[in-house]
Amino acid sequence: MIRNLMIGAALMAAGVATAQAEGYWQIGGRLIAVVPEESATITTLGGDVDINNSYVPELDITYYFNPNWSVELIAATMPHEVTHVPTGIDLGRVWLLPPTLTLQYHFAPDASFQPYIGAGVNYTIFYSQGKEAAGIDVDYEDTFGFALVAGVDVPINDNWKFNIDVKKYWLNTDVTVTVLPATIAIADVDIDPWVIGVGFRYTFK
Repeated sequence: MIRNLMIGAALMAAGVATAQAEGYWQIGGRLIAVVPEESATITTLGGDVDINNSYVPELDITYYFNPNWSVELIAATMPHEVTHVPTGIDLGRVWLLPPTLTLQYHFAPDASFQPYIGAGVNYTIFYSQGKEAAGIDVDYEDTFGFALVAGVDVPINDNWKFNIDVKKYWLNTDVTVTVLPATIAIADVDIDPWVIGVGFRYTFK
């Protein structure tokens, strides 16, 4: 009886050790292109908005529960110039900080070509909202959004990987345009960007 208990305890300990050994971290950097697919519903003024593309660096931190499943947190901040269409009114520059958390599945973690897919959520913070035109104030509301991701890792050696990553965001915000002292427009804006990244990642094993 005691011998059986000892064997059982040893097997459980081995299982825990194996589970702990499977967990590991990865850190990476990418150069990303942020390409909005914008549209807007604007009161009073009508029309639409145009949001320019942005190209910035991005940091990603990933924890692998096992070789197939991981969770990734990305952080990047990017500027966008916003213009009213068709009047061409310059609505200034706004910076976005959209930390995003995704759960990912890796199809072939031991192959020389390692594709993955995933889904997650983000919270976008708008800051340094520009006032390009005299007397015009533009305010963006911070908001939650959703994201899908697909990508591929190509191992270089035991620790380094080359990475290509594509994310699609569904991101909506309320924008208030004020020509001081009166509010002249309130807009419901869909930004919905594609985020396309290329970079390298280092795995701590």
